[in-house]
Amino acid sequence: MSSIALINSALLLGSGLVVLGILSSLAASRFGAPLLLVFLGLGMLVGENGFGVVFDDYRATYLIGSLALAVILFDGGLRTRVAELRGAVAPAVALATFGVLVTSLLTGLAAMAMLGLDLLSGLLVGSVVASTDAAAVFFLLRSNGLALRQRVNATLEIESSTNDPIAVFLVLALVELALAPHGTTAINLIEHLALSGAVGCILGLAGGVAIAAALNRLAFPAGLHPLFVIFCAIFIFAAASVAQGSGFLAVYLAGLVLGNRPVRALPSVISFHDAATWLSQIVMFLILGMLVTPSTLISFAVPGIAVAAFLMLVGRPVAVWLSLWPFRFSRSEKLFVSWTGLRGAVSIFLATIPMLTGVPNSAVYFNIAFFVVLVSLIVQGWSLPWTARRLSVALADPAPAVDRVEIDLPGQADLELVGYPVLPESPVLDHGRLPSWARPVLIVRGPATLTPEQAGPLLAGDYGYFLCPPMRVRRLDRLFAAFEGHRERSLAGVFAFPAAVRLSEIARAYSLDLATDVANQTLGELFADTFPEGVREGDRIGLGPVTLIARSVDDGAATAVTLLIDEADEVEASLGRVVLAKLMPRLKVASQGAVQLFGSARRRLTSLFD
Repeated sequence: MSSIALINSALLLGSGLVVLGILSSLAASRFGAPLLLVFLGLGMLVGENGFGVVFDDYRATYLIGSLALAVILFDGGLRTRVAELRGAVAPAVALATFGVLVTSLLTGLAAMAMLGLDLLSGLLVGSVVASTDAAAVFFLLRSNGLALRQRVNATLEIESSTNDPIAVFLVLALVELALAPHGTTAINLIEHLALSGAVGCILGLAGGVAIAAALNRLAFPAGLHPLFVIFCAIFIFAAASVAQGSGFLAVYLAGLVLGNRPVRALPSVISFHDAATWLSQIVMFLILGMLVTPSTLISFAVPGIAVAAFLMLVGRPVAVWLSLWPFRFSRSEKLFVSWTGLRGAVSIFLATIPMLTGVPNSAVYFNIAFFVVLVSLIVQGWSLPWTARRLSVALADPAPAVDRVEIDLPGQADLELVGYPVLPESPVLDHGRLPSWARPVLIVRGPATLTPEQAGPLLAGDYGYFLCPPMRVRRLDRLFAAFEGHRERSLAGVFAFPAAVRLSEIARAYSLDLATDVANQTLGELFADTFPEGVREGDRIGLGPVTLIARSVDDGAATAVTLLIDEADEVEASLGRVVLAKLMPRLKVASQGAVQLFGSARRRLTSLFD
């Protein structure tokens, strides 16, 4: 009976912590606090120095952490669109490979000097904290309503999703060297790294194709599609790991392949993964927090803060600047990528490997890693939104979140049924029509349910359902998003420019402070980078006192852009310069024509009198 009571108590504690973690996410969203910090704090609260729950099972921690990271990485690949990765794959891969190696080396040498460790132990500390945490970065940006420039956003997303395999490999290799220093050579490590990457790529790509084929060809009972997908992802992760490959790389690639292929039941799969990913993060962070004994952290406070400061101010920036040097990133972009090196659950998870294998000084690795994560989340986590705005890498006018409902169509992979509320600020009301690839099915107007023919043009307050290709749903989102205040803006200063005009010309006229790489772009290039899935009429970008609106679009590319003055009185002088700049060529042509006309008339009159 005592065993049953213990199990019941464990279930009570576990479920209570998860519920408390979910409720805490509301406070984290309001105050911009990193969720990882909240969950770690809850774990520490119930731990040995809190409520007195002793948890030191590193084997269970490694198992749960592996499963959680597999689910999180698969979900990251599932949501990534290949169209958004343009120009970002090469720099992201450089950061995830060369950047991780440089970070590990520099931080390892610093840790060796600060902690009095030998070279191998110092490098192990550096490798444990070398990878970044994608979940923490993008939660903070989304919770503050920020969206990054397309290239920066894609680079950080790919790097954060793909640098874990390199960090895992480095930790495992160094642990193997620590346990058997004379049994492994550098050639063996290189061969193992190449094999690990190759096996991970092959199994990940093949697994993604296989999952997509199974979803399209097999008729599963309702509700089993998401379960089938998530356990296939775990199977791919485990299979790659057993085959001496990178399970983390394999599961990310499998999600990437599946998310970019037409498959049935994809909306329900993604919806299920929302919950699964949240649960994975909460459980993993809570358990990692319970592993920590706060009383033992005091002795590691000074070296832990020192290692964290070196990593944030020297190790990560040097690695970023060296990795991105060939790819023409601006100075502000490099600074932001350097600062966006949040350490998270992966670092603490990797620190459990030396504890699990019995490597000497294993407590040092775990406590230093925990301190690095804690300092990173507090310092970088809370300052990240401000840094994005200060360095001008955040879009000034990102697309607002949209309330969308997706419904699976049985046996259908080429179309989805999506529903939207029609809000007063939705651009679809200005357009008066839908794209040719979006077909209305029914319109709910008050208590009435109408066919598209009965409803006529959409009205504010309607709720519409539309058939749309899955890969174009995000483009349809922008027509139903609520762009706050766009109807109230003054139209006193409005000009139309061709897409070939450079932003530097706009910046000079309006005294805008733009980053060099942005100023060198044309209007068309700016819209293409901001909306990688294709530009729609009405898409807009804010640049200080002006707003750019795509008014003419051809095959997903802006051909004409309207410049809207937010407050005409603030830019009156600039507006006059623009008016003169636009009118002078026309006035010159008109004056030349008038002179020619006057000369011709004079000659004719002269000939009459002669």
